[in-house]
Amino acid sequence: MELKMRLCVALLSLSLCLGLMGHVRAQEEADDMEMDVEDAIDDMQEEDVEEEEQQAPTSPPVPTVTYKAPEPMGEHYFAESFDKETLHGWVLSQAKKDEIDEEIAKYDGKWEVEEMKDTKLPGDKGLVLKSKAKHHAISALLLRPFTFDTKPLIVQYEVNFQTGIDCGGAYVKLLSQTPDLDLEEFVDKTPYTIMYGPDKCGEDYKLHFIFRHKNPKTGEFEEKHAKKPDADLRSYYTDKKTHLYTLVLNPDNSFEILIDQTVIEDPDDHKPEDWDERPKIQDPDAVKPADWDEDAPAKIPDEDAVKPDGWLDDEPEYISDPDALKPEDWDEDMDGEWEAPQIPNPVCETAPGCGPWERPMIDNPNYKGKWKSPMIDNPNYQGVWKPRKIPNPDFFEDLHPFRMAPISAVGLELWSMSSDIFFDNFFITSDRNVAERWAADGWGLKKAAEGAAEPSLVNQMITAAEERPWLWIVYVLTVALPLVLIIVFCCTGKVSVCHLKKPDLNVCTRRQTRHKDDILRRSPRNRKPRKD
Repeated sequence: MELKMRLCVALLSLSLCLGLMGHVRAQEEADDMEMDVEDAIDDMQEEDVEEEEQQAPTSPPVPTVTYKAPEPMGEHYFAESFDKETLHGWVLSQAKKDEIDEEIAKYDGKWEVEEMKDTKLPGDKGLVLKSKAKHHAISALLLRPFTFDTKPLIVQYEVNFQTGIDCGGAYVKLLSQTPDLDLEEFVDKTPYTIMYGPDKCGEDYKLHFIFRHKNPKTGEFEEKHAKKPDADLRSYYTDKKTHLYTLVLNPDNSFEILIDQTVIEDPDDHKPEDWDERPKIQDPDAVKPADWDEDAPAKIPDEDAVKPDGWLDDEPEYISDPDALKPEDWDEDMDGEWEAPQIPNPVCETAPGCGPWERPMIDNPNYKGKWKSPMIDNPNYQGVWKPRKIPNPDFFEDLHPFRMAPISAVGLELWSMSSDIFFDNFFITSDRNVAERWAADGWGLKKAAEGAAEPSLVNQMITAAEERPWLWIVYVLTVALPLVLIIVFCCTGKVSVCHLKKPDLNVCTRRQTRHKDDILRRSPRNRKPRKD
């Protein structure tokens, strides 16, 4: 029974938001015993705190990751880690965009080589897009042009949206090898072979893979877009972590991001005048039934209705206001004969109605409306007319889409409404193993450092609860409830101070004796009758 009572006290303590935790005590104990127990509990808690402070191990230090700039360990066409803290080899565009306002036509967005704002690897530098609402363009030549023949192409680089991204891109362009390629004149219309990388505006999260292909029939370049991936890309733009983007193109025309014949409508074809697009028509053989009355009204008077008793037929529903006065400036020649405004007849307020009584209208059960022939399938239905299909004069079947225009430079030509986009560790190679080694030495270090700096479990729980407040209830139920039970079961009831710490034995004996005497004194058998 005592155990059940204590459990009830524990649940009651929890329902009171844990405010009475540790303060539930047996009311039958003597006042001096309560004070002794409270003092003993306080002393015990102080000793426990001191012991915990002495015995509690210090928090283990966060493991450090030493940064070392990656070095290419095999055949490659481009490698850039920016750890020399310069833009040596990179060319800033001096051009202007065509067909836009002069004020925003310049590529005057700033680039810097610097560490990330919240770097976990001191000493690691990268290329940072610094300006908001500006056009940015920067590029660099490959060590040698890459030709799409028998070797795969692997392109990879890192991006970190340090301050998030509202609207802007972080994609790269692999510029086509042309005789007139001038990196100082790098603009949006500069010929490129491949465009690849993240791009976001509004709630549209993209990962572009576009390549330009020359149509052998027309001689013009056409952009081919890969289908949008089904994966949710949102976290890559919002978690403020460094992400590695890799594109692999294989000579067998397959690709990895670690489209198809097109028929067109004949513009000279027109719908014939006798083309029937009606799927249903009125039945030409249908005949109106002989008893069909098209003149029957939709509503008829209710013949069963009876005029209510007390209806005032001779009283109008509205009367002229007897208290109204003609305005002094009323001119009958100009305004006509003056008439008092109409007000509800006060006599009708207590009557069921005034004026001539008319039967209410009801739906006519014989009403059928205008007769129309029922609808049947149109025997001449030919479907919705569309221009016939003809062979596309510009169509060609490309059996080797991998064989694209050679590339000789890599460039970033971007517009962004966000700043501090961090780029690092650009690498272009034809050897998958070399690319993976470069990624391990560069991005792999960043991943290890970010993992070592991840918040503790407690911090993660607090962060999660800030986003989902209902988690606080779960935490209270799973953490506070056991504490309440422990406190109630261990710190309530008849507890001797001698059981709480190591006191003087004589003091314990005296207190126990006094407690025993007090209980005997309170016994009903020993209680003295009260004097009135």
